[in-house]
Amino acid sequence: MLELITAYGAPPLEDDTPAAARARRQARLRPPTEPIHDRRDLDAGGVPARLYRPNDDDGLGLLVYFHGGGWVLGSVDGHDNLCRILANRAGAAVLSVDYRLAPEHPFPAALEDAVAATRWAHAQAGELGADPQRLAIGGDSAGANLAAVVAQLAPVPLRFQLLLYPATDLRCGRPSYVEHADGYVLTSAGVLWFVGHYLSGGQSAPDDPLVSPILAEDAALRATPSALVVTAEYDPLRDEGWAYADRLREAGVEVSTVHYDSMMHGFMSLSDFLDDGKAALALAGHALADALA
Repeated sequence: MLELITAYGAPPLEDDTPAAARARRQARLRPPTEPIHDRRDLDAGGVPARLYRPNDDDGLGLLVYFHGGGWVLGSVDGHDNLCRILANRAGAAVLSVDYRLAPEHPFPAALEDAVAATRWAHAQAGELGADPQRLAIGGDSAGANLAAVVAQLAPVPLRFQLLLYPATDLRCGRPSYVEHADGYVLTSAGVLWFVGHYLSGGQSAPDDPLVSPILAEDAALRATPSALVVTAEYDPLRDEGWAYADRLREAGVEVSTVHYDSMMHGFMSLSDFLDDGKAALALAGHALADALA
């Protein structure tokens, strides 16, 4: 898998521009392989979003999902297959949010969009064929960062948080940043590139709990819903994922942590190629189904 990705020949992120990196990602998009009953684009309170439904049932559970990409890259198109799989495995609707990206829209733009879309999803759940009392939030990487912060802010009642290899500590100083600095797609220098663009507006810093949710007060953590945290061995973000799960547990939140040895950051988006990606998505879907039952 690493050899295949290297064969694309993309320069290191820290030597690239956001526009060029986005264009390369767009050019590599593959058609979705997972069928879905219904998929449609809509306006989620002023924020573009895409709704996935596994069937025509009313009163479905609903996951509000934020894609990864370091707050700079990524899109609902790039996470189309992943969201289809989650909707089918969970038997729930998924609302994938196309939040604004840095550096054109630095912090707090993405977080503002995440909160706005979550509020809209709760208010409009009935129109979406979903139950406003069966709402979950989730995301991968930078999207999991947004999901964790929204869960702490609690703009609406939430049942569950799905955090896939989350970025929780933007101070970027944990041992896995050294242990897996290079060689596994997401590098430590790449993370710093993402963080620099995300905070380029000068309105916050890595020690802000709205940026690094692991730094939140105990009371904010205690108020969050039950969680599934998925981590990968060869990932600079591994240790902060573990640490965030520990902080949630210490605050009294019910947490399941599942770690995948031999996997790298983003492996769940490669489920067509990696058996562990398939397994992790199945696990996430079942956990979501149980939480929203």
